[in-house]
Amino acid sequence: MAYTLEQFATDIRATLSADSGPGGREAVRALVERVLRDEEFIATYVPQELPQERNVLHEDTELGFCICAHNYRGAKRGKPHDHGPTWAIYGQADGETEMTDWRVVSPAGNGAPAKVELAQTYRLRPGDAHLYEPGDVHAPLRDGPTRLIRIEGQNTDKIERTKIEAA
Repeated sequence: MAYTLEQFATDIRATLSADSGPGGREAVRALVERVLRDEEFIATYVPQELPQERNVLHEDTELGFCICAHNYRGAKRGKPHDHGPTWAIYGQADGETEMTDWRVVSPAGNGAPAKVELAQTYRLRPGDAHLYEPGDVHAPLRDGPTRLIRIEGQNTDKIERTKIEAA
């Protein structure tokens, strides 16, 4: 029997309950890599016919983390962004994402956005999972259809994010 969403959520909850810091988040990233290798899990929870680009599959009532499935049907370029006060793990299920990390050169303040400069670019391929800690600025580029699993430390629909623009 394949790994289920409920088992995945339980494993994430247990991991973060034991260590809510960077070590725990890294262990969750490893769990994401595990589910990315489970073809039945991906077919069941991250199918090609998801109703929206971002779909919240599970929101933990105790710790607040979310398990999301993303389905981008075509090319899409994201702007530099962070996840406000929380962290996120991107897990590439299908397709490829070129990810760009940005370095903050001028923090946001007094109504002005943070200014960032390019730090590095790399590709996320099926099976890859990457952890973005609070404050990490990044931007995705997708040349075609892609599907992802994303774990958020908090539901990013409910938090304020930093205004950011390239320097």
